[in-house]
Amino acid sequence: MEIRLLNDGDDLPMDLLLEADPSEELVREYCGRGCVYEALVGDSLIGVYVLLSLPGTAVEIKNIAVAENVRGRGYGKKLILHALSEAKRLGFANVEIGTGNSSVDQLMLYQKCGFRIDSIDHDFFTRNYPEPIIENGIECRDMIRLVYTF
Repeated sequence: MEIRLLNDGDDLPMDLLLEADPSEELVREYCGRGCVYEALVGDSLIGVYVLLSLPGTAVEIKNIAVAENVRGRGYGKKLILHALSEAKRLGFANVEIGTGNSSVDQLMLYQKCGFRIDSIDHDFFTRNYPEPIIENGIECRDMIRLVYTF
């Protein structure tokens, strides 16, 4: 797997980004402010993540997605570990990530990678998305925020 930083002017892998965040408007906005990394196996795009600087010494993994046809092969963990390595290389002290209360697989993965639950933004998804998001048979309402500290 090769992971590379997209350059300004490169097309965003919008189909994949929208798998992690259903709002194209929000995705375009934070991709414009952050660094977008794509993962390739051969010529096939299999993953993407976005790093977005926060005030102070923190950075956020704002979006992370793995193509459905290659899930379960460890690519998500490799993307997270790459993001942590990039954040450390860039001098950040903390890496934040958020996910929905219904995203049980993601919560498990992030904690296995060393993230710890930091806070809950209650009703984040109902405030910011016009349509209900249902995942794993659960309505996604709350944003669970996790932090990794170097």
